[in-house]
Amino acid sequence: MYESSSVSNKPVRKPRFCAVYSFREVNTCLCSILFGFCVDTTVSTYTFSMNYSTDRPPPEEMAPEEFDGGTAVACVILGLSFLVGTPGNILVIWTILRHVKKCSHTVVLILHLAAADLLVLITLPLWIYSLAHSWVFGEVSCKVMVFIIMACMYSSVFFITLMSVERFVAVRYPFASANWKRKRALNKVLLAVWTASFLFSIPVIPTQVVGKDSGEEHCLYRHYTTATQEVVCLLLETLVGYMLPLFILVVCYGCLCSRITKMTFKSKQKSTVLIASVVIVFALCWTPHHLENVLSLIKLAIEDSHSDAAETLERVRSTMSFITGAMVFISSSINPILYMFAARSFRSSLRDTGIQKLFHHISSTSPGEGNRELSFVSKRQSKQTTDSHCVLESQDQMDILIKMCENNMS
Repeated sequence: MYESSSVSNKPVRKPRFCAVYSFREVNTCLCSILFGFCVDTTVSTYTFSMNYSTDRPPPEEMAPEEFDGGTAVACVILGLSFLVGTPGNILVIWTILRHVKKCSHTVVLILHLAAADLLVLITLPLWIYSLAHSWVFGEVSCKVMVFIIMACMYSSVFFITLMSVERFVAVRYPFASANWKRKRALNKVLLAVWTASFLFSIPVIPTQVVGKDSGEEHCLYRHYTTATQEVVCLLLETLVGYMLPLFILVVCYGCLCSRITKMTFKSKQKSTVLIASVVIVFALCWTPHHLENVLSLIKLAIEDSHSDAAETLERVRSTMSFITGAMVFISSSINPILYMFAARSFRSSLRDTGIQKLFHHISSTSPGEGNRELSFVSKRQSKQTTDSHCVLESQDQMDILIKMCENNMS
């Protein structure tokens, strides 16, 4: 979503779209709902085509109200994410704080995840306004806003990963998770997650700048003093914020799927669907954004030897930046749907809200498959132990009777 510029300060090229589709009605309706005003789009007819053109008119020839197709699509995605995700996360937070008296660790993680997602989503009206018009809040507020968003997005990814690890340990190693169940251990983990999220977001403070495009200021640009700085920042964001969490998710849920197939409970199919949806949504929402980072890294690697190819990659990356950045926010709006029914206690507290009917199939999935199977095995072992005691007791009684008979005969 953010344009990057290296030390060479080359102008950022944005492609023109060339196929017919009108965004006037969509943009007017969206801005009316969020802000109470309408955006006047002087150029309201656009076309999407894979044939990108760089013969963009000079800034002085462009109307300041021009609203290109990519920006319109991004505004629609951001607006829908705000309208859907904000009430959902507020409902999650309100339900946990109001109705759940004894929160399990899973519920606490859901609470922090919802808080992080909500902090991201409440900034969307400002971004939609900035995309539709310009950034009028100054460079300091631009840096602060981007820093908060990056920190919350890191924490959101970390909490999703932590919930996956917690579920994996609870199912595969229920006895080994006893230490994790201590409240003090959970508080330390939560503090570590938030601290790491803010630390990993520090690089955006010196690099995020307010840039001008078509005579208007936008908080969408990052300026790197050296190519090395850009490479380090992009690698850090992609490795820590995507590849490592995704690897952990795939490993955890892969092991869980193999365990679920061996269980005989009726909810195993629904559990498999829920587990698959977690990985798929995470990948769909975050892969395009980090693919954009990979394209930037490739461009930096070949720009000296293959300038034409590097310029083409930059045009492609610039074209997809708005849409990929907007898709990241979808993850924050879908998370309540995926995780609000992860725990039994949390799910039962929502019965009076009417949401359980909407997600009936998801709510029937229990995260305690391992505990239930363990309980079943324990009960069976207990029954076997009891039966063996009964047999031993019967044998003892028979021995006593035999001895009594022998004594009487003697």
